[in-house]
Amino acid sequence: MDLSFLSGVFASPWDIIRSLLDIAIVAYVFYRILRLITGTRAEQLLKGLLLLLVFSVLASILKLDMVNWLVEKLWILFAITLPIVFQPELRRLLEQIGRGSFFSSRRSNVEVDEYNRILQELVDAVAVLSRNKIGALIVLTRETGIAEHTESGIELDAIVTSSLLINIFVPNTPLHDGAIVINEGRIEKAACFLPLSDNPFLEKDLGTRHRAGIGITEVSDAIAIIVSEETGSVSVATEGKLHRYLDAQSMKDILEREIASPPRLRDTFLRRWAK
Repeated sequence: MDLSFLSGVFASPWDIIRSLLDIAIVAYVFYRILRLITGTRAEQLLKGLLLLLVFSVLASILKLDMVNWLVEKLWILFAITLPIVFQPELRRLLEQIGRGSFFSSRRSNVEVDEYNRILQELVDAVAVLSRNKIGALIVLTRETGIAEHTESGIELDAIVTSSLLINIFVPNTPLHDGAIVINEGRIEKAACFLPLSDNPFLEKDLGTRHRAGIGITEVSDAIAIIVSEETGSVSVATEGKLHRYLDAQSMKDILEREIASPPRLRDTFLRRWAK
């Protein structure tokens, strides 16, 4: 087999390495973007764009002039509306790139006793709330600040314990309505009213509490734990995606994977405990 044509493409071994590196970087960037948008509105949009691309190619091959003209106008419309409609997804992408987590892994085997204690307190509290069908919304901040969304809340600055979490959400108590925000290893605020998700692809049976939990994860990298008042079911929202009907172990696994693993996030969460 004559491979002499390759000599014009790859003049030296360095050209081969450079081309492979180029392909690997582009492939990894696309992989990270696909992971970021999976389960969000942007995933549905990507499917629509791919269909539009196929339609455009077919129209070009078949020389359908009117269809080509229509497709060109649709591309212009998409280019104008995309940054507006998908502002939360674009913001999260830029934030990940800015803090370096877009290109980094979230896995680490380092364990922190105090952090594990806090996680266990959360699991114990949610189990009691779920068993008694007490509605709850607990937000765990990471690197993106959410102060602009929690100005309505009541300052607490309290130690995270299961008993306190349960008492806050008991019906008819002053702080039971709204969300709790846990920041830097402490209960920072309670009774926070968060932005609701306007994602049209969410399940229709989701109420205000679930939409608020999803909404705060669309505009930040926070994690939201939601307990349904009607059914007692437990859900966790991350990056605009909702994991529903979780048992205690499943919830803990998600929290450990999403929060406890990254060293930078763990250090941020525990900073106050080191003082």
